[in-house]
Amino acid sequence: MFIKTVTPSTTIHPHKNKSGIKVQLKLNVTMKLFKITLLVLISLTILGCGAYSFTGASIPASTKTFQVNYFQNNAILVEPGLDRQFTLALQDLLLNQTNLELVTSNGDLVYEGEITEYRISPTTAQADNTAAQNKLTISVNVRFYNKKNEEDNMEQRFSFFYDYAGDANLVGAQKVTAIEEIFERLTQDIFNATLAKW
Repeated sequence: MFIKTVTPSTTIHPHKNKSGIKVQLKLNVTMKLFKITLLVLISLTILGCGAYSFTGASIPASTKTFQVNYFQNNAILVEPGLDRQFTLALQDLLLNQTNLELVTSNGDLVYEGEITEYRISPTTAQADNTAAQNKLTISVNVRFYNKKNEEDNMEQRFSFFYDYAGDANLVGAQKVTAIEEIFERLTQDIFNATLAKW
């Protein structure tokens, strides 16, 4: 059995360390106050700027909802289901890039319009008068209404295209990819024009 003894040099003398403990307590309290003050200042700064989306859109705090009315397909060449796909793509983008709530009526922000063009055309020809490359173009006309600030109301045409090989048919997975890429660009352009003001 071992017994450990404490030598007098390792004993704590309360009267010698009280000032050190007081200094340490003051430092801890000061650091806590500093952290709380910093947190409050950051919170006030963020709230003072209104509702800000990290995608570049500055949306006033009073704007809470948006609605996307059904986009009719008025193109000469009608692709079945394109109107529904576009309406959902625009709704999804706004839900993902803002904190706004999607509603079916009385939205603070309203998007509506129609698909005006769905066109396949050759872009370059070969020597034998066949297309070396084709292009799918989709255009939409958008009307945007901001009930909180009518100066932002606008109507604008947006268009984008997808190039593909001239000897390929635009069917199946290639058509799905083409439409998705065009809709991704169109919806982002609409978002930028209406909310990011680019």
